[in-house]
Amino acid sequence: MSFDPDQMELPSRPELFDFRGVSMTHFFTDNWENVQNFKARPDDVLIATYPKAGTTWVSYILDLLYFGQTSPERQTSVPIYERVPFLELIVPKFVPGLDQVERLPTSPRLIKTHFPVQFVPKSFWEQNCKIIYVARNAKDNMVSYFHFDSMAMIEPDPGDWNNYFQRFMQGKVVTGSWYDHVNGWWKKKQTSPNVHYMFYEDLVEDTGREIDKLCSFLGLSPSEDERKRITGGVQFDKMKKNNMTNYSTHARMDFKTGSFMRKGRVGDWKNHFTVAQNEEFDEDYKKKMKDPTLQLRTDL
Repeated sequence: MSFDPDQMELPSRPELFDFRGVSMTHFFTDNWENVQNFKARPDDVLIATYPKAGTTWVSYILDLLYFGQTSPERQTSVPIYERVPFLELIVPKFVPGLDQVERLPTSPRLIKTHFPVQFVPKSFWEQNCKIIYVARNAKDNMVSYFHFDSMAMIEPDPGDWNNYFQRFMQGKVVTGSWYDHVNGWWKKKQTSPNVHYMFYEDLVEDTGREIDKLCSFLGLSPSEDERKRITGGVQFDKMKKNNMTNYSTHARMDFKTGSFMRKGRVGDWKNHFTVAQNEEFDEDYKKKMKDPTLQLRTDL
């Protein structure tokens, strides 16, 4: 069921608090026990990301790969946030993400989460579910998250850019430290063959190549025509105009403030970071990113 944004009150902005060592708001923790007890099925596919790292992009790619031909009507009638529910989200007057997952008519169920790896319900690991993680370079991720927080009323007020810049580096944003998030999932990938770790920048550089890697991981074999159709259909400009993927039907966004899908580029951070901020960020980054095997590109 979709909502008419004009008919819904936007919830008041929540306060950030420390939850088990991670900055969160009650919209992501109020359903904690039920989410932790979630019973995953072996064919469930979990899409995990730090916020604003390409979640909707990969969700749409997977939805097309699995259901683009078998359920084409879904593509024009059901928004992506209902096709791929947000597991931990619970907002008053809306169906909780967990309930949306339970009601999914599709098999496999595609599910999204912004949880750091230690918060993922244990049944996903017990059932050997396929998990796809997407990482985006910290500078672009910060800029995108800042603009998102300005228009997403379920997020704490971002304040001005300078203030947000400091808070992002300190992990004082929803889902906590970017560094802990990408590193935690990278470490998990080293021991779990069921985790496919992707990079946003790779997707921008060569979407078709990354779709091929996804298919290989998931055991899917789309025809060449289907692969080309999906690759063309998931380009940013097309998704931005598509009301089923651009969140324009979503009642928790203030579209007077901005758009959910903004630029989708690599390197937009250069339009926001001052020279001094860039130097400060790079110093901080060196201290926090100790694993030389995890390399993210800030430019293409």
